[in-house]
Amino acid sequence: MALYGTIINGVLIIIGSLFGLLFTKIPERYKETVMQGIGLAVMIIGVQMALSTELIIIVLLSLLTGAILGELLNLEVRLNSLGTWIGSKFTTKSSDFSVSQGFVTASLIFVIGAMSVIGALDSGIRGDHEVLITKGILDGFVALVLTTTLGFGVILSVIPVVLYQGSIALLATQIEQILPESFLNGMITELTAVGGVLILAIGFNLLKITSIRIGNLLPAIITVGFIYYIYQLF
Repeated sequence: MALYGTIINGVLIIIGSLFGLLFTKIPERYKETVMQGIGLAVMIIGVQMALSTELIIIVLLSLLTGAILGELLNLEVRLNSLGTWIGSKFTTKSSDFSVSQGFVTASLIFVIGAMSVIGALDSGIRGDHEVLITKGILDGFVALVLTTTLGFGVILSVIPVVLYQGSIALLATQIEQILPESFLNGMITELTAVGGVLILAIGFNLLKITSIRIGNLLPAIITVGFIYYIYQLF
């Protein structure tokens, strides 16, 4: 089943988040230090992913076009509203961190990256779910730690994770007939790099160094595919 790996990934995120909710009552100074540790780790992951690029011009153009589209659509506000609305259906009390922040932050960390794309492609094309199951184990532990500081919103990130990876897995059952393998590999490399920049931005925000509107940069994940295709034509 093409969606098996995606389902396992989602279940492990839920389990990790539920365990994390058990530790939300720890003292504030512990939360602050844990959040700083997460921020530093996220920045390292982002740098590693960003440096994977082989064509930095594609990364730059993707971020530029993505930023313009994101600002036109005002995605940051829409995503925060979506997170708050979804959260209001499950909880009525506020926490130190808003539900929307947990939803958006966790979604970006879990969705963006090579393992999401490659794992979903493996599930759809070869029926091999090992990558997504491995990713699920990692996501579960990250969800546990994130939930202790960002709260309930983290568990809601399972929705975009399942939709994103599930869609890729289903499309992958037909994608080999449309796109050559060499193109896919190159696009995944640049997609990973763009995702790394966004992950790095998350780290800066978590450490309260900056206040980057990451939601408004998300279209870069889509525009990178079009820009890479145009680049290959020339």
